[in-house]
Amino acid sequence: MKKTAIICSLVLFTVLSVLAEINPVSLPFLEQKTFDGRELKLVKILERNKAYTKYYITYLSGQLKISGIMDVPAGKGPFPVIITCHGYINPKVYTNGRGLKREQDYLVRRGYVVLHPDYRNHNGSDKDTGDNLQLHLGYTEDVINAVYALKNSDYSFIDKGRIGLLGHSLGGLLALNIMVTKPTLVKAYVLFAPMSSDYRDNFDRWILHRREPKYGSPEVAKQIIALYGSPESNPQFWDNISAKNFFDNIQAPIEIHHGTADKSVPLAWSEKLVTQLKAHNKTASLYVYSGEKHEFINAWPLVMQRTVRFFDRSLGVMR
Repeated sequence: MKKTAIICSLVLFTVLSVLAEINPVSLPFLEQKTFDGRELKLVKILERNKAYTKYYITYLSGQLKISGIMDVPAGKGPFPVIITCHGYINPKVYTNGRGLKREQDYLVRRGYVVLHPDYRNHNGSDKDTGDNLQLHLGYTEDVINAVYALKNSDYSFIDKGRIGLLGHSLGGLLALNIMVTKPTLVKAYVLFAPMSSDYRDNFDRWILHRREPKYGSPEVAKQIIALYGSPESNPQFWDNISAKNFFDNIQAPIEIHHGTADKSVPLAWSEKLVTQLKAHNKTASLYVYSGEKHEFINAWPLVMQRTVRFFDRSLGVMR
């Protein structure tokens, strides 16, 4: 017993020593971190129809309470689950469940439970004043904890062994972060016009040069550079915050959709992403839609048909 205790102490000391040397704002730190998403609660019914019931939900992500919605198909279940991760919406105007409402309705009507986290600082979620300087890792943690909260819940209508994730834009970046740091957490990913897997691109486009001012500011850029260094002065930091450097970890299949007229996220990023994934022998495919913008319009029905077909195949859903 004494020998076992000594070994356990040494292992714990080694783990803590390794973590102490890793920047907490990094994907390697996220990979080592233990998560305990819990206390998933169906707080109230927002809508009920013949096909499904929509609930306002909360769960705990670390010490923060996160709000969101959950759509549950009519019937007994258990039902497979899709986590939907919305893109950037200014928290000042964001409302509960916003960002992928068309997709939520489409998926639940085809037999999927849909859980849509609002992320910290959004809607009824708790506040995190340091979030701007975490480079979206706080949001990533909220999504990871959403999955654990599902798996740790007692709801019998959830099939905990069949969970997929759909991320749009910023939500696609969160998906990339998750698939390289927690590779067995979910079984399949669909990305709609995802942000870049090289965080330098995202920093340059939305924070440093403010091509889309709502995403950042020169002051935020100065703070980030003061904390971590610029991509030129501290390339190791920027490598460790970029999912592209950890693609070997990926275990789940990935499907990507992107429009040629997308002015928010360049199509070239998705083209480069799928090329890099295949170079790492990962299962990945890209569908390109002529004339479609950042949020699909005319091609949306086809996008969703392909999305459901991919999730059905990847999660083993029989129809």
